[in-house]
Amino acid sequence: MYVHERNDWPNFKWNADFISTKLGNVRHRQGRILGQMQGLGFRLQEEAMLKTLTMDVIKSSEIEGEFLNPEQVRSSIARRLGIEIAGTIAAERNVEGIVEMMLDATQRYDAALTDERLFDWHAALFPTGRSGMYKIKVGSWREGGMQVTSGLMGKETLHYEAPVAEKVAAEMFRFLEWMETEQDLDAVLKAAIAHLWFVTIHPFDDGNGRIARAIADLQLARADESKQRFYSMSAQIQAERNNYYGILESTQKGDLDITPWLEWFLDCLMRSMEQTDETIAKTLARAKFWETYRDTDLNIRQHKVLGMLLDDFFGNLSVSKYAKITKTSTDTALRDLQDLTKKGILQQEGSGRGTHYKLQ
Repeated sequence: MYVHERNDWPNFKWNADFISTKLGNVRHRQGRILGQMQGLGFRLQEEAMLKTLTMDVIKSSEIEGEFLNPEQVRSSIARRLGIEIAGTIAAERNVEGIVEMMLDATQRYDAALTDERLFDWHAALFPTGRSGMYKIKVGSWREGGMQVTSGLMGKETLHYEAPVAEKVAAEMFRFLEWMETEQDLDAVLKAAIAHLWFVTIHPFDDGNGRIARAIADLQLARADESKQRFYSMSAQIQAERNNYYGILESTQKGDLDITPWLEWFLDCLMRSMEQTDETIAKTLARAKFWETYRDTDLNIRQHKVLGMLLDDFFGNLSVSKYAKITKTSTDTALRDLQDLTKKGILQQEGSGRGTHYKLQ
């Protein structure tokens, strides 16, 4: 028996004494983060938020096995929020769609969550009306059954079966009414329950996980009472995705006592907030770097690569990698790198084919 088949569904219950301690710690950490960020100044707050939102979009998609271009995501978010960054690039339709959904959730957190708003999110996620090779019903509730499975075709393992299609509209009406009228529950706990409740209904043909995480982000923004996002729940879920799927499955096969789910959600949220210290440190280091080289003559290619090195650059920077990133010749790439080395910004390491460069 799945949780949605129980007679007392969806009357969730939990150990309030146990959960309240964890909730108090999370709330304290939220206050600390907002205080830290207010001390950074507007420009650095923008940079930190851009980094967080970019990570949120990328990692929420990665959980579903979709890998987005980070520069496209960053450029799309910056353009929509009016944040000036160097080296913006055009984004593909699927990138624009998930960015549009995430920003609508976090920047319009105080707007009511309605079925039409969810339909708009779903349509933005699937602009072609297809999920991979398959045509799906977009912008409306599913009309067929929904099973969550894994494994090879013909040898699938069934993890969960959602309510039948005939019940989806009524289930979603009850869920959305609760989202907008429940005022007695702490806003962070409400984010955890909303995530679980929505993904249990699984109302769409596809995209339910990403929309569930967007709903949680919307509710966390309501908890913060702020459009500014400085921690990424999706990034932490992606890092712990096996545990994420495990706790969801056990909860959906359990009774209405969701204490273990709330415990996991709050612990995961706390770990996501701990990453904010690293975000702040990187933001300050980035600001100090650009202040140091404010009067240094740099071309667009150099500026772009330095920005990537100051972020989460993967592997070593070689001449060939520089040429590929900047879409230039290896001769031009070598001249750019040698120029940055002479200016004391980069240092060369290794020799021959193993030659690479890193920040001083």
